[in-house]
Amino acid sequence: MHYGFTFLILWLMLVSPLRGREQDSLINSTFLGSPGRNVYGNRAPDRLELQWSFYLGEGETTLSRKAGNRTWKGCGWTGQPLLVETEDTLYIIQGAYDHHLKKIRASDGELIWEYAFDDVIKGTGTLYVSPDKDQLIILQGSRLGLNKYLDHPIITSYQAIDYHTGKALWKMNVPFFASYSRDVDGSALIVDSLAYLGLENGQFIVFDPRPEQAEMRDGFLQPRILESHRLYAREDTRSHGLNLVTESSPCLLGDHIYITSGSGHVYGYHLKNRQIDWDFITGSDMDGTPVVTSDSCLLVTLEKQYIPGKGGVMKLNPRKSPDSSCVEWFLPVGNAVVAEWKGGIIGSASVNDHTRPEGYPHIAAVNTLDSLLYIIDYKNTQPYKVLGPDSSTWYPKPVILDSVLIGPSISTPLIVGNRIITAGYWGIYLFEYSPEGRLKRLDAQPFGCEATPVVHENKVYIGSRNGYLYCFGN
Repeated sequence: MHYGFTFLILWLMLVSPLRGREQDSLINSTFLGSPGRNVYGNRAPDRLELQWSFYLGEGETTLSRKAGNRTWKGCGWTGQPLLVETEDTLYIIQGAYDHHLKKIRASDGELIWEYAFDDVIKGTGTLYVSPDKDQLIILQGSRLGLNKYLDHPIITSYQAIDYHTGKALWKMNVPFFASYSRDVDGSALIVDSLAYLGLENGQFIVFDPRPEQAEMRDGFLQPRILESHRLYAREDTRSHGLNLVTESSPCLLGDHIYITSGSGHVYGYHLKNRQIDWDFITGSDMDGTPVVTSDSCLLVTLEKQYIPGKGGVMKLNPRKSPDSSCVEWFLPVGNAVVAEWKGGIIGSASVNDHTRPEGYPHIAAVNTLDSLLYIIDYKNTQPYKVLGPDSSTWYPKPVILDSVLIGPSISTPLIVGNRIITAGYWGIYLFEYSPEGRLKRLDAQPFGCEATPVVHENKVYIGSRNGYLYCFGN
């Protein structure tokens, strides 16, 4: 009996870390749900009835030495909540403009913990499971720091936070390059325990997120940076100035990682030779994240900036050379002055590949600055061509199944089954689409949003610029 009891204790000591890890189920672990940025939820609601609201707060942020500080409320772009189920309880991880990363119980909006960053939090984090320890880590970016400027020696705009305790594990000092930003808006991509991330300083980095591998630099623990690659060409400074910012999140397709850049490039990084070996030039600022389609192509969105033509959405085949031959189609959208933007698409496209009902077409959805939600058959084109962003190259145009007025938007629409949940400055919308791709509005709520929602078990979670995080659903 003595030996049996001793063996039982030893066995429990060995397996308890594994059992502890299994208690955390990652529901939405990164921006747009997956390495392909194309998974948006399991079941969408039939209506948008308010379940609860939680006040996220407000905070100051520094625009520049000349423009000074501004106060922002709630949360903004991209702002999609992360979801984790721990011991049958669903939790939300939400960054906010009050500078805090928050863990919130999804059933009733109860705050569990919050951790203060140096500035407002815009982007969506990534959940990382440490392969060596029973630890779930949130990798989260922010703006560069209140009352700090580009030339400040220490800008810790990327941090690792323990999911269970809400304590910092390490901080990254994001260096100053040719870009005019040291913020971090992107969501890291995890491949084989390493993290891949585009920074707003114009660099694509590969780093080891494990806290036990962190190193003392600048007087505090920082992650090991294994590689750094420039996401702009030197000649881009002539056309874009210092706007060489990367705000998008990388996606995984085959043995490549793809990322869009504000310098006007779509880059492909080869995981085997550890180099960028694919470079398609659009010339436009691109903030939207590339999305992988079921036919192994990319959907990329373009702003109307630095180009003579229009912005829009483009389907690229990365198996082809990075020139006009790789463009499967281009959908130009209207110009519209909204804040500092002049038109095009700021958010990302979405696809219905993972929850497509039988008999329905393969569709993509985009929100535009000129107030439209487009539904596109992304596998078929029309019999005529349209001018590309350069106003000189002609490309096929996709089949547009439907479009509806939703108001200006920089949010990304989500497709779950035959439902589309989308948001913009006029409000939050729930649509149903038919096998022919025709849209029918089911419900709406009048809360202006820049953030992207998340959908789970007939609930929609989304933050607004009015200061609140909302839960809507049946």
